[in-house]
Amino acid sequence: MNRIINPWANDRVKDFLLLFLRLAVGALLVSQHGYPKLLKLMSGEPIQFAAVMGMSEKTSFILAMFAEFICAILVMLGVFTRLAAIPIIITFLVIVFHVKGGNPVSDRELPMLYLIFYTYIFFFRGGKTFI
Repeated sequence: MNRIINPWANDRVKDFLLLFLRLAVGALLVSQHGYPKLLKLMSGEPIQFAAVMGMSEKTSFILAMFAEFICAILVMLGVFTRLAAIPIIITFLVIVFHVKGGNPVSDRELPMLYLIFYTYIFFFRGGKTFI
């Protein structure tokens, strides 16, 4: 009964739950944001993206794609998890506070959720890797 009420009592359950969260949120980030950006970059189409902090649109786009695709995959695999979470956190900080800073919270909800999750991963790691 204690395991149901307090899943953190067992380290194995905790590690499994953290692995599940890493995989689930990482799969969403890669499939809905990172992979489409990679395809757009490879297609050679003109890039229309937010030019932030003095960078060109293409540079901003490439950095966002790197964070949302490559770094998200590394987090999913548990490889350099904390280090890989840093570019993702920076990307979503820029999205939440710079790109969508003047928008209502409802427009910033999804980037805020990604920011919260990857900040959690950065500080508390992602659990034991079972690979």
